[in-house]
Amino acid sequence: MTPGGLLLDVDGTLLDGERAFPGAAEAVARARARGTAVRFTTNTTRRPRSATAAALSEAGIDARREEILIPASLARSSIVASGRRRAFALVPPHALEDFDGVEMVEDRPDWVVVGDLGPGFTYELLNRAFLHLRGGAGLIALHRNRFWHASPSRGLVLDAGPFVAALEYAAGVTAEVVGKPSRRFFDLALADVGLPPDQVLVVGDDVVNDVLGGASAGCRTALVRTGRYEPGAAEAAEAKPDLVLDSIADLLRT
Repeated sequence: MTPGGLLLDVDGTLLDGERAFPGAAEAVARARARGTAVRFTTNTTRRPRSATAAALSEAGIDARREEILIPASLARSSIVASGRRRAFALVPPHALEDFDGVEMVEDRPDWVVVGDLGPGFTYELLNRAFLHLRGGAGLIALHRNRFWHASPSRGLVLDAGPFVAALEYAAGVTAEVVGKPSRRFFDLALADVGLPPDQVLVVGDDVVNDVLGGASAGCRTALVRTGRYEPGAAEAAEAKPDLVLDSIADLLRT
């Protein structure tokens, strides 16, 4: 059965570093040709929606900015809705474009927002975030991924999750997580695509972020054996994927 909507993970599923996995562009084109609504989901905070759309397009995959769903959208909405709009952000500078309406400050923030700074995570910066949390700021984690597949040459590298855990432990607080596998993330995605969950297929390389997260929202799920996939992951998963594919190239072949 052709799904009415697809929520496609980006890194490790469609992209291997900056290059598309073989067959990725064709899989997206097949979905669009069948009238399937396509959205691209990512936990990355290394680049804004516009840059993610550009990266996909440069890799030959048809994608538009409005089709990119990222944790920053939820974080921004949560901060603005709270009425307390001052934030100390541990995210790359170019990612700030998705936080319109939020005042980025160095002192007396209402929130500490943590994304993926990569090598930018320094002791001094983390200590400042810790002190803000001790001073009463709330902690928002754009996600808590442990690691990600950077590229074929670099392999796996630390993501933001370990630093979120360190701040939680040190400050004695619990982060509000707005990225995958958060139910809030998938509810936002379903609202954006405008379809009930049983008509939407979530596709990704991560059994927790994509399979468990998608299943928690009532979606069908597919796990690809690329990116972060580990042998035996599907069998050991708390929520079993409905499909297991060798790669995104096998999506909607029949």
